[in-house]
Amino acid sequence: MADRFRLDGKTALVTGAASGLGAAIALALAEAGAAVACHGNRRPAEETAGEIRKLGREGRSFSADLSAEDGAERLFSDVVVAMGAPDILINNAGTIHRAAAEDHELEAWKRVLQVNLTSAFQLCQLAGREMLKRRQGKIINIASMMSFQGGIRIAAYVASKGGMAQMTKALANEWAPRNVQVNAIAPGYFRTENTSALQKDETRNRQILERIPAGRWGEPEDLTGAAVFLASPASDYVTGTVLVVDGGWLAR
Repeated sequence: MADRFRLDGKTALVTGAASGLGAAIALALAEAGAAVACHGNRRPAEETAGEIRKLGREGRSFSADLSAEDGAERLFSDVVVAMGAPDILINNAGTIHRAAAEDHELEAWKRVLQVNLTSAFQLCQLAGREMLKRRQGKIINIASMMSFQGGIRIAAYVASKGGMAQMTKALANEWAPRNVQVNAIAPGYFRTENTSALQKDETRNRQILERIPAGRWGEPEDLTGAAVFLASPASDYVTGTVLVVDGGWLAR
């Protein structure tokens, strides 16, 4: 059974792999046997790629600005030239803008939607076309608990993550007949740069911990099992799902 979770001979592209959830996922895929293209948006993902090489796997760093309309296409082209078309795509890159809805700047709205949703769709298209030709592939979109909840002061982020969940289902419906599985993972409250403000806010930190049945923030490594499962042959009959990894938050 353990062989069903192996990724030997596969190539994965992980966006937002310079740190946090993306770095943890990239390393986990490498440990399972994959060669990994590690994307960095604001900074290179060379540190993550270096850790992958220490495992004896191929790890390469790629930079691209996914807030630009041509960022996704440039990234995918660079990866294909260097490593070939990926067998596994992890759309993890994301950003957030906190503001009252009535004061939310339109430019900030556009930037969040471009990075979190539009660039993810572009990469799904680019990778999906190659996967459909081979009649095999795995796409994992990183959604959020905010795919299900409305949140406060994060209107663009919530819109992008709700869209991510629905996009995942739409692509799964179209591509499942040609053996390409598209799923999403919805993390709960994890210790990342995006949640640093909440972690430092004593009141909000306490309120969050009181709501989580597990009684703690998630660590990036808590997401890796779900990622490896959805990237591996073990999940060949799983598609169109949004797998929640939240310590029990949504069940509360």
